[in-house]
Amino acid sequence: MKRQGEIREIKKGSFLILDDHPCKIVSVDISAPGKHGHAKARIEGFSMFDNSRHSIVSPTHSKCEIPIIDKRQGQVLAVTGDSIQLMDLESFETFDMPLPPDEDVRRKATQGNTIDYWVVMDRKLLKT
Repeated sequence: MKRQGEIREIKKGSFLILDDHPCKIVSVDISAPGKHGHAKARIEGFSMFDNSRHSIVSPTHSKCEIPIIDKRQGQVLAVTGDSIQLMDLESFETFDMPLPPDEDVRRKATQGNTIDYWVVMDRKLLKT
């Protein structure tokens, strides 16, 4: 899911959809308006799922898509290799997802623990 916003609202650390990837913004550079033009923004971000770099250059009055992030908690049912099985604490839905290489997540991902995860554009992402 996503909502509409304007480029001028985007700040470093916020989230934006760049090239159909939900990205966390790492830099926003705004140029001064020219004699006959509008101010432009150069925005760079990293994909939340594969950590790839994406960027755009756009007028500051342009519309953009902002991902809706649903923050949830789940209980770890099982950890097998590079996969984790979680049960959502609200809906009691169980699902499998890949375990990221991040050591903080791997340390918290032990059977019986509660762990945070996000649902972004119908995909799930573990958070520390």
